[in-house]
Amino acid sequence: MGMNLYGLFIALGVLAAVLYMGREAVRRSLPRDLALDMALWAVPLAVVGSRLYYVAFTWERYRGDLLSILRVWEGGLAIYGGILGGALGVYLLARRRRLPFLTLADLVAPALLLGQAIGRWGNFFNQEAYGLLVDSPVFQRFPFAVQVNGQWHLATFLYESLWNLLGFAVLLRLRAASERRGPGTLFLCYLLWYGLGRLVIEGLRLDSLMLGSLRVSQLLSALLITLAGLALLLRLRRAWFHGLPLLLGLGLLLLSALGQGWALVPGYVSLAVFVAGLYPSLAREEAA
Repeated sequence: MGMNLYGLFIALGVLAAVLYMGREAVRRSLPRDLALDMALWAVPLAVVGSRLYYVAFTWERYRGDLLSILRVWEGGLAIYGGILGGALGVYLLARRRRLPFLTLADLVAPALLLGQAIGRWGNFFNQEAYGLLVDSPVFQRFPFAVQVNGQWHLATFLYESLWNLLGFAVLLRLRAASERRGPGTLFLCYLLWYGLGRLVIEGLRLDSLMLGSLRVSQLLSALLITLAGLALLLRLRRAWFHGLPLLLGLGLLLLSALGQGWALVPGYVSLAVFVAGLYPSLAREEAA
């Protein structure tokens, strides 16, 4: 039953994303059938990408039974791999229909957050994406925690779902601003928003994909925050010192990764300050 519900919520997430893209395509005066085409191109490649990404970092689990790689309904899909695969699908479609890739990326960005917010609930039924043990009886209840194998764990899937839902609302608010700033701006906002949330939440999980002693998703999140943050600073024409919280936050997180535990929370706070500082600039552009 859990596995069936896992697939159901993934499918519901895809459906919600396609419905949103259909309405948004009409608003942007793009072809009406574009949303369905994007789903047909991007979703299969996203599934393949997310599975291959997961298998690559858990190879010992699959090397003795290669056919088990095909059983995606059992779980084991990594979102960052899905983003890479889906981006390839969108790029191929853009080439085929002779449309700007960044325009399609802006169309997809809010839809991704909406679909991820819904799809994360599949992890609840499949007992994946859970966090650290919860010892306090006060918090041993939903929505703070979920019970896995008789023990209470942080409900990190829920935290990410809510973060993505909030991000969907934020990106809707910034649509007009992104159009003034040029194609790709809204997608950069997606990368920055999702990267920040995933960076923090991943640190609470127990089932992270690892590269040595480092969490792969945290490494990728830090990279996305850096690239998207710098690109947005350039587009917003902000002075160089506005990027100091970004550099400070990344530096503190590096210290944390090197064993300086005290630097973790200040690093997160610095990155949050950087992201919060960009929002008023975008909002003012929208109201101008």
